[in-house]
Amino acid sequence: MHGPVFRFALLAAALAGFVPFSRAQEAAPKLVRIVVPFSPGASNDSIARTVAGPLAKRLGSTVIVENRPGAAGVIGAEYVAKAPRDGSILLLTSSTFLTAAATRTRMPYDAAADFAPVALIAQNPSLLAVSAAAPFRSAAALLAAARAHPDEITYASAGVGSIGHLLTELMNATAKVRMRHVPYKGAANAAIDLAGGQIFVMVSSYSTLLPFIKSGKVRLLAVTSPQPYPAFPDVPPLNATLPGFSSATWAGVLAPAGTPAGLVERLNRALGEIAVSPELRAFLEPDGMMPVTVSPAAFGERVRRELADWKRIAAARGIVAD
Repeated sequence: MHGPVFRFALLAAALAGFVPFSRAQEAAPKLVRIVVPFSPGASNDSIARTVAGPLAKRLGSTVIVENRPGAAGVIGAEYVAKAPRDGSILLLTSSTFLTAAATRTRMPYDAAADFAPVALIAQNPSLLAVSAAAPFRSAAALLAAARAHPDEITYASAGVGSIGHLLTELMNATAKVRMRHVPYKGAANAAIDLAGGQIFVMVSSYSTLLPFIKSGKVRLLAVTSPQPYPAFPDVPPLNATLPGFSSATWAGVLAPAGTPAGLVERLNRALGEIAVSPELRAFLEPDGMMPVTVSPAAFGERVRRELADWKRIAAARGIVAD
């Protein structure tokens, strides 16, 4: 199976450009609610609260953050899909928005058709890590062992259908190996058992794994960016072992489908300015994230492409989350 290539567009994605400021300013609602479909304190929640103040200044509106967690983000996303199409309710979510849609047989919305992509804010690669108790010192050594011993090496994820689950299955499919999945209720719990040696392998985020990497309990083997990642310049990209393998996890903002194009453009400009501001960069860098700015059209194309890619992976690997 040939795995899809997810484009890892860092600041170079700015070439897609902001929408030109050629039409009259579209009036913004007096009150804008940013819905985060995860619990307070999660990374998306933190980004939303950091963005809210600067966005309020640029729009001349009151901007508040509202958490609506549950069902891997589906509850909050459904609320936004059915919200007024006037820019008063926005969704700040992540790549999980797409993996949830790709792995559930019953969805209360169409992730591509029922939303208007507004703006990407930031993205980062995932990390391939192993327990310090595991003998593997490289991605090649891990995959060779998995090939020699099918279903014996365990890997953890934040749950069935999570981004880490699908990314690991994409890696397995690309390398033609089988590892045994052990799903957890959340990435933090999975990382604790990885550090404790109960699980051998995990593909996860910088912020989840970094404390255990620093303590020496987890060993980092590769990053999923196409080039070495600035936070770990000496760690090779996974595509050095699996040519063409590349993936980025993103955070972005969507509105209900049918939101006026002029308002979407205004929000895109405002969020693009915030994404590359020193204030947000200072917030993102400790979590290993980098700002990214693209047009609404480019973001929409990425949503459709990645959703189709994740659906293919879920179907091929028999992954069903409900």
